[in-house]
Amino acid sequence: MLYDLAIIGAGTAGLSAAIYAARAGLSVLVFEGAMYGGQIIVSPTVENYPGIGMISGADFANNLYAQAEQLGVSFAFETVTALTNAPDKKVLTTDMASYEAKTLILATGAKNRQLGLAGEEKLTGRGISYCATCDGSFFQGKIVAVMGGGNTALEDAEVLSKLCAKVYLIHRRSEFRGEAAQVERLKKLENVEFILDSTIVELQGDTALTGVVVEHLPTKQTRLLALDGLFVAIGQVPQNSAFADLVQTDSHGYIVAGEDCRTNLAGVFAAGDGRTKTVRQLVTAAADGAVAALAAAEYIRSL
Repeated sequence: MLYDLAIIGAGTAGLSAAIYAARAGLSVLVFEGAMYGGQIIVSPTVENYPGIGMISGADFANNLYAQAEQLGVSFAFETVTALTNAPDKKVLTTDMASYEAKTLILATGAKNRQLGLAGEEKLTGRGISYCATCDGSFFQGKIVAVMGGGNTALEDAEVLSKLCAKVYLIHRRSEFRGEAAQVERLKKLENVEFILDSTIVELQGDTALTGVVVEHLPTKQTRLLALDGLFVAIGQVPQNSAFADLVQTDSHGYIVAGEDCRTNLAGVFAAGDGRTKTVRQLVTAAADGAVAALAAAEYIRSL
């Protein structure tokens, strides 16, 4: 069968694209190598999606999936290992079969770079977060730390300083990589403390994070910080390596595509956290999905 649209990735961007494409009358096949929903499924509470006061990440993902399925979207829970661009179609090869589609949306997303410490997976959503904008409000009046030294870490620390009683900003170097002006603003805040030349070597807590052990790298001395929350801001890793030879990516591996979600390859679009963009939030992923799906429908009409 030749589908109108294939979508790689069943996160918020991919499922939103599937919903919009199906409503536009396209036949849609969504590929997902793991569990549908993407990163949001680990969030215990989502409070920043317009029109929804509060919902768990898992329920949000389930609702998207159910809506797409009810509209007739097909799903293949297989990993796409190769992509071939032909003049009139895209051929997608998985670990199980081959499929064909007139257009393609890459909604592969990006994963937060983790610390790689024991207990990190278990404590994610239970004190450990990778998004201060998403989860900062849950730590009102509490003691938190931010790990990282780039602009995201600095921005997270500033956001949290307005909510939390105390914010530790931990960075493994003596100087921050982020903007100097923002560093100076943070220096003036009484509830923000810099811990430089240091890194986190141990997470503490069983069912919830209770603290971290920080090592001062030059001296190897350690100290225990009692914490309610830890925000990890050491970068993201886009999941685009399988397609880097086909579509243009930037130096960090993100697919080059603007707000129209069009890549350098005709009929191929990129949506969500895996494309070049400034803001990566649930609502922007959904917006990307809608834009990419309607662009795919327009492309098909032009054939």
